Amino acid sequence: MVFPTFPTFPLLLGPTPLHDLPRFSAWLNAGIEVWIKRDDLTPYALGGNKLRKLTYLVADALDKGATDLVTTGAAQSNHCRQTAAAAARAGLGCHLVLRGRPEDRPGGNVLLDHLFGATLHWADAQDTTAAMAALVAGLEAAGRRPYAIPLGGSTPLGAVGYAFAWLELAEQARAAGVTFADVVFAPSSGGTQAGLAVGAAATGFTGRLHGISVDRSAAVLETITGPLTAATAALLGRADAYPVVIHDAYLGAGYGVMAAAEREAILALARREGILADPVYTGRALAGLIDLARRGELRSPVLFWHTGGAPALFAYERELLEGAFLSNVPALER
Repeated sequence: MVFPTFPTFPLLLGPTPLHDLPRFSAWLNAGIEVWIKRDDLTPYALGGNKLRKLTYLVADALDKGATDLVTTGAAQSNHCRQTAAAAARAGLGCHLVLRGRPEDRPGGNVLLDHLFGATLHWADAQDTTAAMAALVAGLEAAGRRPYAIPLGGSTPLGAVGYAFAWLELAEQARAAGVTFADVVFAPSSGGTQAGLAVGAAATGFTGRLHGISVDRSAAVLETITGPLTAATAALLGRADAYPVVIHDAYLGAGYGVMAAAEREAILALARREGILADPVYTGRALAGLIDLARRGELRSPVLFWHTGGAPALFAYERELLEGAFLSNVPALER
């Protein structure tokens, strides 16, 4: 399958690894073989899936003569952290509109935002979309040429990055001699899901795509991903997209609230494979994979698409160091 090409800015530098997780699979003890696609190992800003989107969005910004990238997200936004790094790499200014208020001691992604030279604008209780629009207008009035990137970089052009990522996966799977029956990932703003759905359809995938929602009900997520997927398919000259099964039973106490299920998943992967999942996205998606596997709802082999986010761990120090977390987990001991 060949998609049309688009201008890119070099943020990837090659495929991310694909490999099995033998010790995690043995610990899971569910009769399935689990593999992992390591988009936590993309080259910049300590890795993450948003660089696949930004390779196209930054190229578009440069083509349009932009002077600054402007985007928005939560305080611990992986997308904002990677956008800040991409802007530094491209020689662009970067403005981040973050939800909430600044902490006295910035940690995790916020610390990295500062290190990459981004200007942070805290929205407090204001709607971040409105705050970002006002910021863009102010930059334009000051003679700058801002390039606005919506939440998660989830535009059709950004989602193209994950359609190409699926082609990358398909080639790696062929080389490894593995055919995945189920693929599990963490959807949120919709771009990753849209791209994977288009890519899967284009390559004749016959398994199942499972999206473990981290913050929205399946119905709400569908209102976001449906139009985005259709627009992404059209941009790539396709008229179809692969169906995605959305699981919204793992939302817990809400976005960014780490509980026992995420803790178990993070610790299992860290202690069994030396790989870090994050408290917000991949930890929750991995917790969903664990539960679905234990209930016999996944078929082997399973691919877990690791979309990154580990820097956020350093903003959850208290939760991660709770005595109950580290001591009351005999099933996870070596």
